[in-house]
Amino acid sequence: MATAPSRKFMECLYFAACKHRNQRRHVSYKVGNATEQNQFDSLWFLKDQQETPYVNHVINVSTILSLEACCADEAVLMAALLHDVVEDTNTTFEDVEKYFGPDVCGLVREVTDNKSLEKQERKRLQIVNAAKSSPRAKLIKLADKLDNLRDLMVNTPKGWTEERREQYFAWSKEVVDNLRGTNANLESKLDAIFRQRGLM
Repeated sequence: MATAPSRKFMECLYFAACKHRNQRRHVSYKVGNATEQNQFDSLWFLKDQQETPYVNHVINVSTILSLEACCADEAVLMAALLHDVVEDTNTTFEDVEKYFGPDVCGLVREVTDNKSLEKQERKRLQIVNAAKSSPRAKLIKLADKLDNLRDLMVNTPKGWTEERREQYFAWSKEVVDNLRGTNANLESKLDAIFRQRGLM
């Protein structure tokens, strides 16, 4: 018998959708290359001139964890849905703990950048703190990087030069290198991207 998502998970999904409702991205997603072993083994991305909801990204991260990392830890899947909610909306950690409990909130804390710091310092800390993260937080960070890099392979954000795009790939590899030993499947898929960019 199929297991339905829990009520709390669906509340979390709805919460993320509401909080990110006014944010948009310029890329759309489709599933391709289905295999018997895992019909979602390969996710392909297409450019889309229409703005798509940013919440697609957090759903993708949670989906990658469930289907590609084979993660069944609901708190991790919920924290993936909420991984940008404090950083990018008016939500507080207190809100996350109130509605979804201390375990989910702790994970969200681990994957949230301190927006009071300069951007370059936040990026430096992502590299430094990656190795210090808990194994569950590392999973979320890997899935987040995988979704972002798949996006960037086919879509250059407005205002970005090609140099900045390549710098993002290189910086992401530094972060991922400090997350290694967490999930072989996600790391293999990230390495495939890094090889395509000449970083391995």
